[in-house]
Amino acid sequence: MCGADTAGAPAGRREIRPLDGFTVGVTAARRADELIALLKRRGAEVLHAPALRIVPLSDDDQLLDATRALVTRAPDVVVATTAIGFRGWVEAADGWGIGEELLRTLGGTRLLARGPKVRGAVRAAGLTEEWFPASESMAEVLQRLLDEGVHGARVALQLHGEPLPGFIEALREAGAEVVEVPVYRWMPPEDLGPVDRLIDTTVAGGLDAVTFTSAPAAASLLRRAEERGLLDPLLAGLRRRVLAACVGPVTALPLQAHDVPTRRPERYRLGPLVQLLCEELPSRVEPLMVARRRLEIRGHAVVVDGRLRPVPPAGMALLRALARRPGWVVPRAELLRALPGAGRDEHAVETAMARLRGALGAPALIQTVVKRGYRLALDPALDGRKYGD
Repeated sequence: MCGADTAGAPAGRREIRPLDGFTVGVTAARRADELIALLKRRGAEVLHAPALRIVPLSDDDQLLDATRALVTRAPDVVVATTAIGFRGWVEAADGWGIGEELLRTLGGTRLLARGPKVRGAVRAAGLTEEWFPASESMAEVLQRLLDEGVHGARVALQLHGEPLPGFIEALREAGAEVVEVPVYRWMPPEDLGPVDRLIDTTVAGGLDAVTFTSAPAAASLLRRAEERGLLDPLLAGLRRRVLAACVGPVTALPLQAHDVPTRRPERYRLGPLVQLLCEELPSRVEPLMVARRRLEIRGHAVVVDGRLRPVPPAGMALLRALARRPGWVVPRAELLRALPGAGRDEHAVETAMARLRGALGAPALIQTVVKRGYRLALDPALDGRKYGD
């Protein structure tokens, strides 16, 4: 289970949590602390790199003009999309001295909320929503409006920084007048260091998954990689080894446009997103029976007979090279190429191998084949395959 903890584990041995041994990148700015806490509780190491910052538009002419237009001529329908955006809109209107007018206007319209959190913000403002979808899907909001008919209706849409493909166009094609309310905009982070580290780590294969909770965050990460000339290596990492986990289908669009496979939970919330990782990452690990022991090679650690064994990066590089051909001899020269920054000294392989064996706590897992190289001591009887000497 994703929520497994140490309860019930034998004395001296901690139960393996679903994300033990895996490293997950977090690109969120808003609610990042909540997501990081959920991931760490389940054992993940987290690399946090906010790909965006939210800039309120309380002093923006666009928001002021849209608010005045709605107060002057009330809409028939208002769609509130985010709690933080709705609250910011009301607070900005208060600052301009038209807060009460805005609330009276909204109180006389059909008010739709994208989800329960937005509903909470609506009610905190003393208003009542007519309806909200439990799925938090803008597609469901759109379908409801189209089914009810919007021809001749004035619809105010509180924008939330993410692309809404076809939403506004579909309403206008159905005969609605759409007033866009830009409550805040997304901007690149002031400190690009964490984002650059996330890109570099992904390219180097040091991450097992990257989480995305908004489409602008995904687009911002890709844009930064392109600025640094690393877009192609980043995309290669996301297409092959690193899982791109998105909170919902809209969030996944910038990645899918670059042919990056994405996974998302059925419910577009942080909890189900973490649950997805808890199920997906361990399922990608193919256990090996080595020297009568069960071996699971995770991102930065190995599970040996149910016990987590942290392994240094050089050791993990060697172990992955051996595991690509389990039971077969891997020459020292090939292992040397797998070591990051090892140069041409094969002695580096021996040093890293000694540390790897010590980290595994079971030296017999890896056999030395004199003058040739090393191999995992796979048990052919258990594995059902024949291997070369």
